Amino acid sequence: MSAAQPARKRDGAATREAILAAAVVEFTAHGYAKAGVRQIAERAGVTAMMINRYFGSKELLFAQAVDRAFAPSTVVGDERQGLADAIATTLAERTAPGAEQLDPFLLMLRSAPDPDAVDVLRRGIEAHVGGRFAGLLDGPEPEVRAQLGLALVAGTWLLRTVVGTAALHAVDNETLAALLADMLAPVTGEEPTAPDSA
Repeated sequence: MSAAQPARKRDGAATREAILAAAVVEFTAHGYAKAGVRQIAERAGVTAMMINRYFGSKELLFAQAVDRAFAPSTVVGDERQGLADAIATTLAERTAPGAEQLDPFLLMLRSAPDPDAVDVLRRGIEAHVGGRFAGLLDGPEPEVRAQLGLALVAGTWLLRTVVGTAALHAVDNETLAALLADMLAPVTGEEPTAPDSA
């Protein structure tokens, strides 16, 4: 009687995590429409069938990838005090030439044109960064003001990082942060920074 080979232990949590991590990379690189289930599976070291087993469908996997990408604080932090300055400084630093890419923005940019993805993106943004931002705001219409603030953040990121307009590409981080903070102050309900007196 030959000795049986020991069965390889399956780790469902590790497999699920590998699939989700691979999905974030693929959706960020290619967008929802062009990211294939086979490519995600290959990157994760599993079969495409395993993706369906763990997540049910590409759309459900995308929803979890969006949650994973948008949950961490990248530009909007968690502190109410000095919020406009903090967002402005972080945004200037994170969009500077040579800075590490802001993956949630890339995922949004590359997936938003797809009608199957846009609802998932909207829910992810509203649930994470939008909800966090609105929760830091006092006064009327916090959700509207938070979305206006995010529009400024996303527009700055797009023009400075993706399009690379000359003025935004060349401006130093300190100058950009000061201008952004003054634009964000009405959103956050803070007083704009007083200009230096001559």
